[in-house]
Amino acid sequence: MNTAGSNENKKNIPLWLLAELTYACPLQCVYCSNPTNFTEFRGELSTEQWKEAFRQGRELGASQLGFSGGEPLVRKDLIELVAYASQLGFYTNLITSAIGLNEEKLAGLKQAGLNNIQISFQAHEKNLNDLVSGKESFDKKVAMAKLVKQFGYPLTLNIVIHRMNIDHIQAIMEMCLELKADYVELANTQYYGFAKVNQALLIPSEAQLKKAEAITHEYQQRYKDIIKFYYVISDYYENRPKACMNGWGTTFLCITPDGYALPCQMARILPNLVFPKVSEHSLEWIWNESDLFQKYRGYDWMEEPCRSCPERFKDFGGCRCQAYLLTQDPNATDPVCDLSPQHEIVINLRKKAGQGDATEHTMIYRSPKNAKNLSKP
Repeated sequence: MNTAGSNENKKNIPLWLLAELTYACPLQCVYCSNPTNFTEFRGELSTEQWKEAFRQGRELGASQLGFSGGEPLVRKDLIELVAYASQLGFYTNLITSAIGLNEEKLAGLKQAGLNNIQISFQAHEKNLNDLVSGKESFDKKVAMAKLVKQFGYPLTLNIVIHRMNIDHIQAIMEMCLELKADYVELANTQYYGFAKVNQALLIPSEAQLKKAEAITHEYQQRYKDIIKFYYVISDYYENRPKACMNGWGTTFLCITPDGYALPCQMARILPNLVFPKVSEHSLEWIWNESDLFQKYRGYDWMEEPCRSCPERFKDFGGCRCQAYLLTQDPNATDPVCDLSPQHEIVINLRKKAGQGDATEHTMIYRSPKNAKNLSKP
């Protein structure tokens, strides 16, 4: 067994299970967090394999199950999987673009016991929304958001915030009010996957971010009794790293379309790790014994300055994937932290953010063609 990580979190259970049912998606969003080489991963889990993973996850103690992708509605067995998860006692959440959703599928999902639906929007109006998503999708999203409410679901909207839409934050929130959303996540882009590739296009200036934050706080207070707005700041503009997934292998477990179990959905980008498959190992063994889930648990793996920093009990050393993407060293202190010896990387990114016209940057869409090009050495 790998002893690099501390075992003091071993007794924790995976409360939140994310099922990435497929990498297939009808949209081509320029900030998609899916792996840039997603076309290389083939062989999706079968219906029965997913059911067995859900059963084992529930036995481990997981209580929430998210259906994600790609676009989970692409899977023809989605309703069957939702029904099985509901029978197991999971609180189920569908994370969707709403493309492929219709009244018949909503009725089926309702009957299957689905608890919550989260719909993503790319902007507050058609032209920008469709530009960012790479497909005409805005009108469909609006129609499905209204239908979700008609079916009695609490409506959760997710809008990824970036340089191209951040100056429209007020109009975005007005759209959410008009759609009678119950919960809205205004999530500033985190730079993984295609968002990392399109970084120069997407990073707003600090002035833009602060203005948007102030407007959001105003709406949070004004409408706190009818809608919950959550504003998530980009890590690059923080001076302390987030407690990524509440610590590696403590709370969150992701299963990829091809059946690999990960401590976060981005972890497969990290080098020199062995990723266990649910078709070859039990989830109990993966969670409690596998080298992958032990690797960055606890604090023993940490290097200085994290190793002796009192903040390590709050942030667990920050995000391993972000550390790798910015420094090429997954063991490094997350450069977002201003105590990191490599914090200058983030400072320089902030300085460059928002410079010039966004239209000067070529959009790299999440498409099979671009995925193949990006995977070339």
